[in-house]
Amino acid sequence: QILLHRLGSIFLFSACVVIVLHYLGLDLTVFALFSGALGLGLGFGLQKIFANLVSGFIILADKSIKPGDVIQLGNNYGWINFLGSRYVSVITRNGTEHLIPNENLITGEVINWSYSQNLVRLRVPVGVAYGSDLEKARELMLAAAADTLRVLKDPKPAYLITGLGDNAVNLEVRVWINDPQNGITSVKSDLFRGILQRFRDHGIEMPYPQRDLHLKSIPEVRIRTGPEEG
Repeated sequence: QILLHRLGSIFLFSACVVIVLHYLGLDLTVFALFSGALGLGLGFGLQKIFANLVSGFIILADKSIKPGDVIQLGNNYGWINFLGSRYVSVITRNGTEHLIPNENLITGEVINWSYSQNLVRLRVPVGVAYGSDLEKARELMLAAAADTLRVLKDPKPAYLITGLGDNAVNLEVRVWINDPQNGITSVKSDLFRGILQRFRDHGIEMPYPQRDLHLKSIPEVRIRTGPEEG
């Protein structure tokens, strides 16, 4: 509807200009050469503007991005508030409104979290000390995930051992949410808090960085405190 409205507006405006010039008795062929030169100059001068305008029509036509979608550009994410002919308005979680040129959304990489569905999987890494009961840690992490608001029961949370680090066994719990527009940091914060509390209550030790210090032998040093006799 937005695309048809804008195309119709441009067509009607152009038609009105031609009709007015015709009724004024002006020969439109006189403007052919002038309009060609003017169009060439405007083409170079307004290249970016036309690129953004065409990109806006492409976005509206293929519906890759639409109002209400949650997108990510680099390390920033937000939801689409408005689609303009030249730019897209994106509002982040802290209330900042970014006006992004349409061309950037066409030529650059855009992550649309809600393009076909709203499901988003979050990965929460946790490390435990060597010697910890990994099966107990698994139960506690999944229990914390089950008690965290906004975490879905289906698909259900998953638990993995992702590696053996220098100081810890690296674990990870993966959960799903279906409302990314409400932010993901708050979900991770609640999940971390729940895991930490359960680990403390059940004696699961969180590791600290460890370093081995090797001391080389020091040669004997004589300290002279006064003048030597003789």
